[in-house]
Amino acid sequence: MAATISWDSLRQLAAFRAEKGCAISLYVDLDPSITPTAGDAVTRVRSLLDEGLKSDGAMRRDYTHDQRRALRDDFDRIRRYFEDDFVRDGAHALAVFSAGLDNFWRPLPLAQSVADEVHVGRELYLTPLVPLVGRGEGALVAVVSREQGRLYRLRGGRLDDVADRFVEQPGQHDQGGWSQARYQRHIEKLVEEHLKAVADELYQQVRRMRSARVVVVCPEELRGEFENLLATEVKAAIVGWTRAPAHAGAAELLGVVTPELERAREQDEQRLVERWREEAGRNGRAASGWEQTLEAASDGRVEVLAFTQGVSHDAWQCPACGRVNVAGGRCPLDGTEMEARVEGLDLAIHQTLVHGGSVLALRHGRDLDPAQGIGALLRY
Repeated sequence: MAATISWDSLRQLAAFRAEKGCAISLYVDLDPSITPTAGDAVTRVRSLLDEGLKSDGAMRRDYTHDQRRALRDDFDRIRRYFEDDFVRDGAHALAVFSAGLDNFWRPLPLAQSVADEVHVGRELYLTPLVPLVGRGEGALVAVVSREQGRLYRLRGGRLDDVADRFVEQPGQHDQGGWSQARYQRHIEKLVEEHLKAVADELYQQVRRMRSARVVVVCPEELRGEFENLLATEVKAAIVGWTRAPAHAGAAELLGVVTPELERAREQDEQRLVERWREEAGRNGRAASGWEQTLEAASDGRVEVLAFTQGVSHDAWQCPACGRVNVAGGRCPLDGTEMEARVEGLDLAIHQTLVHGGSVLALRHGRDLDPAQGIGALLRY
């Protein structure tokens, strides 16, 4: 099953640094339209491994004999994993991180596609994972009708059952000796009680979560009645209302709610960009461009790092303390000669994550273009 990429798991990966050898970070796209068979996946992986063995990171002259041998062993282990052990199980991509001398091995099946990439270095290459965090992961989906009251939670790109409050309501043929008006009022009372039970269950689920997001799948004629029964906390958590066929399964429901979650994500992006623009405009708690942003990230001042997907920049890194900048020379903290790196964005992401910040890859606009595609909101 696809792994859940959370901020906590991403920070754990960012905290790793190979001390005895070096680390391989490999990403392979398994989208069925691109990689339809297991044989296709193996072919793509072999090509990536060959590329990685010839990369600058793998060919450094300062590696010892033991480090070079361990690196070849790591590449072989990844190849064997794909050929012998990997089970696709609906994954749309796979990330593998390996650093044998430092006893680190972690394969991560992913729910969304990522581009094929391979990197070798002291740190793990994490940039492809950033857009996957917060893609509706953990959201609650409430499917509500006069009889249905089913709650799902989005995990690993799938909707998992959380609760089922289904109630079979009486039909017109069950009227018996009741008058039509009395019988109709009876049915409406039962429906109201059912909706109240679903609303209460949804409230309990939202209370257990931090920063809950909810999408309600509900017939339009029931929306007002159900909404009136919801607690204020639940109403604040709802990011979308939509509809689906009465007997839609989990996969069909996911297709219906995903656009609502994407719209919520776009709104989040716009709110963050507006806040950044306001702070930067008055020289407040914001960084703009690579020089300011890398310096703030190295100082641990970044609250939220934002970048336009696809942006890149060279940088310099201190091999001793990890500090990064765009100028090179000697590290201002310990005097160590800084090393040239092409993964400036990934270095900024690492520095942000290890100091407790979060990262947002902008997918819905080019608002950061005037700032070279990168900026940050700062703690101070």
